[in-house]
Amino acid sequence: MPLAIQAFFVSLLFFSSIASAAIVEHVKNVVVKPLCKEQRIPTVNGSLPGPTINVREGDTLVVHVINNSTFSITIHWHGVFQLKSPWMDGANMITQCPIQPRNNFTYRFDITGQEGTLFWHAHVVNLRATLHGALIIRPRSGRPYPFPKPYKEVPLVFGQWWDTDIEQLNLRPAPICEAYLINGLAGDSYPCSENRMFKLKVIQGKTYLLRIINAALNTHLFFKIADHNVTVVSVDAAYTTPYGSDVMILTPGQTVDALLTADQPIGMYYMSIIPYLSASSLAPAPPRKVINSLIVYKGATSTTSPSRSLMPSQINSVSTAHRFSSNITSLVGGPYWTPVPRHVDEKMFVTMGLGLEQYALRKPRTISLQEAYFYNISGVYTDDFPDQPPIKFDYANFRVHTDSEKKMIFPERKTSVKTLKYNSTVEIVVQNTGIITTESHPMHLHGFNFYVLGYGFGNYVPARDAKKLNLVNPQMHNTVGVPPGGWVALRFIANNPGAWIFHCHMDAHLPYGIIMVFIVENGPTPETSLQPPPSNLPQCTHDPTIYESPTTNVGLSY
Repeated sequence: MPLAIQAFFVSLLFFSSIASAAIVEHVKNVVVKPLCKEQRIPTVNGSLPGPTINVREGDTLVVHVINNSTFSITIHWHGVFQLKSPWMDGANMITQCPIQPRNNFTYRFDITGQEGTLFWHAHVVNLRATLHGALIIRPRSGRPYPFPKPYKEVPLVFGQWWDTDIEQLNLRPAPICEAYLINGLAGDSYPCSENRMFKLKVIQGKTYLLRIINAALNTHLFFKIADHNVTVVSVDAAYTTPYGSDVMILTPGQTVDALLTADQPIGMYYMSIIPYLSASSLAPAPPRKVINSLIVYKGATSTTSPSRSLMPSQINSVSTAHRFSSNITSLVGGPYWTPVPRHVDEKMFVTMGLGLEQYALRKPRTISLQEAYFYNISGVYTDDFPDQPPIKFDYANFRVHTDSEKKMIFPERKTSVKTLKYNSTVEIVVQNTGIITTESHPMHLHGFNFYVLGYGFGNYVPARDAKKLNLVNPQMHNTVGVPPGGWVALRFIANNPGAWIFHCHMDAHLPYGIIMVFIVENGPTPETSLQPPPSNLPQCTHDPTIYESPTTNVGLSY
């Protein structure tokens, strides 16, 4: 099955055993017009979003990327564990140097131990805006879902659109987005797109599995279907206890699988998204228009007026977002479920938030961090990421009063990692701070799922909050929203050797330091050790502009 990327192309084959061949096609740039203005963008196979990749658990996935664009790129397989294949993670300057223009690279990895909806996307600054698509992992042949088999499965990919060149998103201050998209369409909220809206045709009484992905670059999104409830059965490709809801929240980078039963009178019903803006103070806000797609029952007439979704009354409704996020639990005994490890080897308390200094994490420029680790090259990074914040303060309610507090707004620039012993159990309490503003941050960990043991608001107090943590059936995620002015407690087993980044999945926040790296050391056997990189791993250039966006004035792109 050939896949192609505009400005660079991809071909994809996937098999139940080792892949042995590939087909490639050259394509050209594509001009699209989601709103009123035509825009030339890099896409996969000329479509926005890119093609859906369908695999089964246990398959080997092979993707050949040939870069004919002016951009240097990597492709990240968001949420895939990459067991025994950390060089395939696609994290720019962490696991590989980018694929330079007129060069190519083959991603090849096994998909094991996970089922559900994930996605793939570019992992170089802002290119994810148009280079993304669904990655659906179904059970092996003959294995059922742990829920009733749906009549049909439907990917819903949420995106974010700017009527400008992607390069302009690197400017500071950056432009505000014009719209959000559902499967590449802005719907009837804009005059230029009122006749271009995604429509899901349904049959009354049938049940559909919605595979929902928030691929938006920088914005959390509420999702709601008029007059219908859904049943959540999976988040981030981890099965959940069935949870009924009439509204959901997805942070950038999160996925949700939900069953929708067409149990309403024959007619048309809006499926809608609207941004969730949790920041208490921020640069100009993104558009607040409701973006619609449509459910059309078989037998509905074109003269029928769609029923409208009653969206949250306030787009900064922290309570609505928290209610959905905190009520999800794992499906105990379900496929790939494992109990929470009770013994903890490493405990970390990490504060995170925005600063005013760009590139607080200095990415390497001449070699990837994982190569530097594997070849024991000194001078690329330091192994001194702290387990505790160097300064204690009122994290959630931070206000600048003294000179020492002013310095906290301008963090030290360095490339610092935290090294973990193989198979150690790691607990991280991530504390959101009020530096600059309180805001929900979607923290994404490469290479692992983690148990989300608990959420809270204000400062985390161990004596009070540790006893509230869920050690029985906590939800599993690869991306979690840290509540504004609050905290989240996570736990994972470091059983995947390599270099793995833990970062905010809002691209606008990465230059301001919400990113760090774990290095997991080798285990006792070759099977549990980091293997040499592939011989064709991309090499770096000395042009820093392909790794980092330019530094000018402070500003965020929403």
